[in-house]
Amino acid sequence: MTRVTSSAPSQRMLRIGEQVRAAITQVLQRGEVRDDVIEATVISISEVRMSPDLKIATAYVTPLGVSDHSIVIQALNRHARFIRGRLGPQLRQMKYMPEVRFRDDTSFDNYKKIDELLRSPEVSRDLDGDNDEQ
Repeated sequence: MTRVTSSAPSQRMLRIGEQVRAAITQVLQRGEVRDDVIEATVISISEVRMSPDLKIATAYVTPLGVSDHSIVIQALNRHARFIRGRLGPQLRQMKYMPEVRFRDDTSFDNYKKIDELLRSPEVSRDLDGDNDEQ
């Protein structure tokens, strides 16, 4: 019997990812990370994706009001071990505390590009043409 593996995350991966996201958010909101860049920036964590073995948590973050996101991402990654240590109380049910990695969330940029494309005159003309045929 062959086992079909899916690239989609399991329910457990999604649930743990959301728990890790909430825990990281709490650590950042409480100001536990002593770093000038992190303390001076409002950071939105849109998603945390867990590896299949639940040992790596990749947090997708958007620093708000900052033009250069890489500075904030680097600061978060410098403090990733500290943040991981502070997640313990919220994630004590886990066998292993996941390694935390921070990445820039570019999904909002993608949404913006798609929105601009949909509003472009060429696409509007094509969409209006489809309505005429029906």
